[in-house]
Amino acid sequence: MVSDKISFITYIVPEFAAAYKMKIQDAFFYLKKYGGWEFLNKHWKALHTANSFYVVDYLYRICYQNGGLR
Repeated sequence: MVSDKISFITYIVPEFAAAYKMKIQDAFFYLKKYGGWEFLNKHWKALHTANSFYVVDYLYRICYQNGGLR
């Protein structure tokens, strides 16, 4: 189960970075700063069943609600 979580997170963070033309490290810090990382860790079981397009959108919306600007 831990390996599934790690696999999903290591897949979705670069997807988020690519969608918003960010470096992977910048995407990680952005998600961490604006609550996306906490949301991802808390809800990964549900998120990993969704299309990556929607997961990236959910992460964007969470970050935006917490002050993110991208």
